[in-house]
Amino acid sequence: MLNKKIVELLNDQINKELYSAYLYLDFANYYADEGLNGFANWYEVQAKEERDHAFMFRRYLIDNGVRVEFKAIDKPDKVFKNHLTPLEIGYEHEQYVTSLITAIYHEAVSQKDYRTMQFLDWFIKEQGEEETNADDMIKKMKLFGGDAKGLYALNQELSARVYAPSTTGPAM
Repeated sequence: MLNKKIVELLNDQINKELYSAYLYLDFANYYADEGLNGFANWYEVQAKEERDHAFMFRRYLIDNGVRVEFKAIDKPDKVFKNHLTPLEIGYEHEQYVTSLITAIYHEAVSQKDYRTMQFLDWFIKEQGEEETNADDMIKKMKLFGGDAKGLYALNQELSARVYAPSTTGPAM
C-alpha cells in the first residue's frame, strides 16, 4: 500500500501534467496565430506527451489500489512578447516539473518505497530529455529566429515532428 503523502504527491502530479498539456496547447495556439504552424505542431505533440504522462501516473495509482482524485486545471495565463517567450517559459516549466518529480522521488526514498522509485526512474530520465529539448529550442530560436529564412527553416523542421506514444515508459 502506498504512503498517504506519496499518494497525494502522485495525484497532484496528474494535475500538473494535465496543466502542462494545457500550457503547451496555449503555446501551439500562439504559434498558429503567428503563422508558425511548425512550432504549433511541435507543441501539439508536446501536449499529447504531457497528457500521456498524466495517464501513466493515473494508471500507477489505480494499479496500486488508489482512487484517483482529479483537481481543477488552471488556465494558462502567460503573456507572449515575441516568438522566443513561449520557448523560455517552456524551459522554465520543464525545470519546475523536474523539481516536482524529484520531490516525489525524495519522498519515496524517505519512505523506502522502492516500487514508486522504480516507477519514477523513467520520468527522471524523461525530464532530462525534456529540459534538453526545451533548451535546444531556445538556442535554435536565438541563432536562427531573427532571420526570416532561418525562422522559416526552423518552422519547417518542427513541422516534421510526429506524435508517437511512449513504448518505454510506464504503462497507461
